[in-house]
Amino acid sequence: MDLVWPAAAWALWVAALAAAFKVSSRERPPQAPPARDAPQPVVELLRGMRAQEVFHSALFELAGRGWATVEGDRLSLWSAGAREERARDEPTTSEAGAPPRREPLLPYEQWVLERVAARMAGAPHAPVIALMPDGADLEREFMPLVRQCAIDLGLARRRWPTMIVPVLLAAALVVPWYVTVSRSGVSWLGGIATMVSFVAGVSLLMGGRGFLTTARGRELAGPEAAPLNPRQEWIFTGSGWRGVEIEPAGNTRPGPKRQEVAGHVVKRWVNVESSGEHGSRRDYYIALHDGSSEKATAFRVEQSVYHDVLPGDLVRVVVKPRSGTVVRVLAHERHW
Repeated sequence: MDLVWPAAAWALWVAALAAAFKVSSRERPPQAPPARDAPQPVVELLRGMRAQEVFHSALFELAGRGWATVEGDRLSLWSAGAREERARDEPTTSEAGAPPRREPLLPYEQWVLERVAARMAGAPHAPVIALMPDGADLEREFMPLVRQCAIDLGLARRRWPTMIVPVLLAAALVVPWYVTVSRSGVSWLGGIATMVSFVAGVSLLMGGRGFLTTARGRELAGPEAAPLNPRQEWIFTGSGWRGVEIEPAGNTRPGPKRQEVAGHVVKRWVNVESSGEHGSRRDYYIALHDGSSEKATAFRVEQSVYHDVLPGDLVRVVVKPRSGTVVRVLAHERHW
């Protein structure tokens, strides 16, 4: 079987794909002035957090600005009339201690409030965990709105201005597929070519114009900072949202050199320390919660582990109790 022509056709298509991605990845002059700051949900998006985490970030940010009230694990919404009445009575302060927001809500914020109101169905309050929309709705409706906000702020951009490039790349798959099938006929090689062409074509069309962070977006996202006030840190424990204290794991008491710990990842952050002439040192941490305690425990991890886990994940790890360092990950399960 002569495979020279199929190999050449696939090589040309892969080269065209690589060239298209390389050209599209170049930094472009910003079309909008880059934002000095950004809403926390946009920052979470730029950090690669899941849709559920971005949604809850938006919900708690709205609560912090007085659009809702969170007490324990329950949330209640403030109606527009109640907010205006409150603003007239106390023109400088809202229920949450922030200035009343009079400008229009961002599109994704409006979406969050509408979905929360629909799920509450007129009830005065509801558990925060029960207000989560379906994952399909988040990916299809909510996340595009947050991505568009990031683009409007100059923190991200589309890989391609139009769908022309991905459509042409997907259409060009016909050439290597046809050459391979015509040479190999009904065989395992033709089946592989068909499967690869289908998957690659669908991926290009589903990915559409793509989404890339700009230099300013990557700078603004950066590593997550340590908790500013651990006693008021909102965490997802696996059974709901709650506020707990995060404490370090290290201790000086005699005990085993290794210990197995399991729990939900409720927060992760990076401590950056200056090392003088040698630059800076970064220490990576995750906080684990067993689902019932009043405190979560922080452990130091390798950079690879930090990037692999997200809040809400269930992990089982081996740690050094005295130093509070994770030495091995035994199990890792996505909660969402």
